[in-house]
Amino acid sequence: MSLPRLVVAAPSTGQGKTTIATGLLAALRAAGHEVSGHKVGPDYIDPGYHALASGRPGRNLDPHLVGEERIVPLLLHGAAGADVAVIEGVMGLFDGRLGTGGFSSTAHVARLTASPVVLVLDIAGQSRSVAAIAAGMAAYDPSIDVVGVVLNGARSDRNTEEIRGALDLPVIGMLPRDEQLATPSRHLGLVTAAEREESVAMVARLGEQVAKYLDLEALLAVARSAPDLEGEAWDPTAEIRRSTSGQRPVVAVAGGRAFTFRYPETEELLAAAGCQVVTFDPLLDRTLPAGTGGIYLGGGFPEVYAAELAANRPLLDDLARAVRAGVPTVAECAGLLYLAETLDGVPMAGVLPTAAAMAQRLTLRYPTATATTDSLLTRVGEEVTGHEFHKTSVDRDGTAWDIDGHATGFAIDTIHASYLHVHWAGHPQLAQRFADAAHAATPHDSIDPLRHHGDTEVDGLLDFAVNVFPEPRPAWLDRALHESLESAAYPDARLATTALERHLSRDGADVLPTAGAAEAFTLVARLRDWQHPVVVHPQFTEPHAALEQAGHRVHPVVCRPDFTLDPDAVPDEADLVVIGNPTNPTGVLHPATVIEGLLRPGRVVVVDEAFMDAVPGEAESLVRARHDGLVVVRSLTKHWSIPGVRAGYVAGDPTLVRDLARLQTPWSVAGTAVAAIVACTSEDAAAESEGRARAIGRWRDHLVAGLGERGIEHVPSSAPFVLARLGADRLFLREQGIAVRRCDTFPGLDPTWARIAVRPEPTTDLLLAALDRRTRL
Repeated sequence: MSLPRLVVAAPSTGQGKTTIATGLLAALRAAGHEVSGHKVGPDYIDPGYHALASGRPGRNLDPHLVGEERIVPLLLHGAAGADVAVIEGVMGLFDGRLGTGGFSSTAHVARLTASPVVLVLDIAGQSRSVAAIAAGMAAYDPSIDVVGVVLNGARSDRNTEEIRGALDLPVIGMLPRDEQLATPSRHLGLVTAAEREESVAMVARLGEQVAKYLDLEALLAVARSAPDLEGEAWDPTAEIRRSTSGQRPVVAVAGGRAFTFRYPETEELLAAAGCQVVTFDPLLDRTLPAGTGGIYLGGGFPEVYAAELAANRPLLDDLARAVRAGVPTVAECAGLLYLAETLDGVPMAGVLPTAAAMAQRLTLRYPTATATTDSLLTRVGEEVTGHEFHKTSVDRDGTAWDIDGHATGFAIDTIHASYLHVHWAGHPQLAQRFADAAHAATPHDSIDPLRHHGDTEVDGLLDFAVNVFPEPRPAWLDRALHESLESAAYPDARLATTALERHLSRDGADVLPTAGAAEAFTLVARLRDWQHPVVVHPQFTEPHAALEQAGHRVHPVVCRPDFTLDPDAVPDEADLVVIGNPTNPTGVLHPATVIEGLLRPGRVVVVDEAFMDAVPGEAESLVRARHDGLVVVRSLTKHWSIPGVRAGYVAGDPTLVRDLARLQTPWSVAGTAVAAIVACTSEDAAAESEGRARAIGRWRDHLVAGLGERGIEHVPSSAPFVLARLGADRLFLREQGIAVRRCDTFPGLDPTWARIAVRPEPTTDLLLAALDRRTRL
């Protein structure tokens, strides 16, 4: 098969191979040629720049990773449809895997592909010695065809001419030194193309420089001198068996700035196996792709982005839920760090029982690894070739691989995570097993944790998930709602304001009717340019979601293990603190004095008292308290069985209430909501409200007693719900037709917790009987 090609090599690292190879790709593409870029060795960074320059995926050619027999097929596959292939070498021309006589070196790949070699020589600080180096490189191995040189970093015309005169090889170009073309580097080499906003412009500049100073026609002539290749292009469909299920499970592949390392053949193998590969960005996306049936977390630099990755807690929590639920997951190097408990002390997904941190020494090895167990990817005793390149370490390791006599990595039926990078084109059985597992997996139900609510879980089941009072509305409330619908007038929120004044014994400037608590949280989020907003968790997630939607970065504060608040955990710099009382979903009632202790000049404290109606006498309520910087949010929807009527209000610091009112959309509080506020704050409503609170207390006592008799851990509650550690019993209850609220969507809670709404005793007995059936199984 005919393929014009050349290898860009050098005597050592740092000579400018990447500059010349990338610039050559960009220059040839700009001249109208279809070009493909290839990199000798396992490196992921240079192929990223090749991809920018060529407009095609950057490819790797590594005999250690894929075997000698696959080098030509992979070259032909990657260069399919290209006019010319540019192969960038690794290290020095003859430098390969140590102890192997140059195996996997640039020379090795040049020999396997019968490609002519162009040497890049950095001539800074040298003169005629450059010619000696070039002559030695050309003569060292007669099987390697070194056909010319490019002089890089030229400064002096006199010195350049001196070198040119001493050389026996043709000079194909001389690239002057240009500091604007310098690529920044860090602990693992060059900064990746995906992380540099100026990468596209820099590659274009490289192409212009190469076109100006190198002889493109001479380089094309070199490439066209390469002999025809024997063999056929690598075909992923020939390497892997496609599922006959007809389904296309989604394989979520981490990408973006933090996860830039993966071989394109990996995705091509998965696609050939019938999977739908979907990229997600751990820095930006809040959830995994919809219907995720497999997860692939490749390499990258999570240590550079640890704080940003940790700040995207919704995705980390969604990822953890998916992995713990058994979604097949492969994690290589960066992926291992992302699944760890912490990375440099910053919380990660917490799926693997290990903590990672930057180390003093760089780990760089090119090993053969032996699988120590049957797992998602491997079978015991199976050998694969791979590479490691990292400057982090973990404090606890597993036994996925035996490498040089040491156990490393984590492997079970659904997870395979280690520092080892493996090129699946060289070991397609790994891709096959992963794809098969993805086809067999139950797709993950990705949710936005901050926007998930109990009503979505009911779906026709017996409802213990929603906290609406389960008995009919009072007749006087029904009458008020129906009468409001008969009016043709626009809603007048002043009627609700007057009712709230009377009910709370407050001035009208202290209160603001709202379209439920949700509108109040949105107004608070938009109130100021909050610099350090704090939300106390676990709690109702709408305030957190509203703040994020308004562009603020929320700083969660998690309660103590008993779910009470440690005031010292709230940072002094917090200018907004949001706390629920009693808190949803824990049911904990915080002392009013503890919340008042959070107040200080320059800080606003928002208390969500949506369930305070359920507390007899409304003990610990601050709705009638008068403090600068205090705002209380109340909702009528749950206690009065009117979730479809968005009725609530804000009470507190009149300056803050006035500012919130200025942000409110005209007529946001509908006529039915105004009627509900007026009716539910009347004298007639007071006795009814207290009666409902007492009923909730009786029902809750019955539920708590039943949970205690069955040894189920639960949290003492002052609300119309109880937080219980049901574990797998939550899913069993669903199978029995009973819905309770999952709680792993609340920051600070894991999948073992569930929230159980209180119900009348006969209904609660149905839930307890279902739990008894679980015990008997």
